[in-house]
Amino acid sequence: MLIETENTPNPATVKFLPGQTVMESGTRDFASPEDAEISPLAEALFNLGDVTGVFFGSDFISVTAAQGVPWSDLKPNVLSVLLDHFSANMPLFKPGSAAAISVPAEDEEWEENPEDADIVAQIKELIETRVRPAVANDGGDIVYRGFNEGIVYLQMQGACAGCPSSSATLKQGIESLLKHYVPEVIEVRAA
Repeated sequence: MLIETENTPNPATVKFLPGQTVMESGTRDFASPEDAEISPLAEALFNLGDVTGVFFGSDFISVTAAQGVPWSDLKPNVLSVLLDHFSANMPLFKPGSAAAISVPAEDEEWEENPEDADIVAQIKELIETRVRPAVANDGGDIVYRGFNEGIVYLQMQGACAGCPSSSATLKQGIESLLKHYVPEVIEVRAA
């Protein structure tokens, strides 16, 4: 089995491509070892000790290294864990865990005006068709969190969550795109 690697715009994160489907649908972001307890693979990666984040996409795994840890030291260990996991056809999640897809935390909620339903539908369609594929290419994901008074709230995940250029991506890329197609959008903010 060959696992390809790709650098991401986030220097702390590398994208690993095992050449097969990782997640049938949705994505899953693990920001801590406690989050990873439901996944044997994510748990094994955190157990390496120098991993601070794991993200499962449709056909990739993004792994974030701890600050100051060189990828030249960590990459062989990550590849070993991934090879062992995929070669043995191990499950991605522990039996009985309802963890198949990512669900954004409900720590903040934006009440959406029912009159904005058409605007919200347009925003979600653009995010799904234009933004998410591009963000996935960089080893991450983006989740719609809300729309209120012209402001769109989005949450970055995976490689994009800690990326130094994520605020520029939100402001210059995504905000420009949404403003162009949905004139009611006046700003995009990280959730």
